[in-house]
Amino acid sequence: MDIKNAQIDVDNWIKDHGVRYFNELTNMAQLTEEVGEVARIIARRYGEQSEKESDKDKDLGEELADVVFVVLCLANQTGVDLQAAFDKKMDLKTKRDHDRHHQNEKLR
Repeated sequence: MDIKNAQIDVDNWIKDHGVRYFNELTNMAQLTEEVGEVARIIARRYGEQSEKESDKDKDLGEELADVVFVVLCLANQTGVDLQAAFDKKMDLKTKRDHDRHHQNEKLR
């Protein structure tokens, strides 16, 4: 996925189908809700909580996509070039964390 094009796709979808963006605080609450849905699936499917019958058909990929959609909305409405920010973050993490993680005994 190209993040820059994903931002454009989301913006076009909002213009064509969504009337307008929810305000930033509403989208932040929406993001929290979507992350909670991801957490519920992970906790029950991969963690120690038992999975309820009603949760067994939940699609983790769909829920993760909901998170990405809202993040892209927030980036668009706050003027963040998420592609540039992501590329910068990956460069920083690569330089900062490469040796640190290789030297971490807990990861062996």
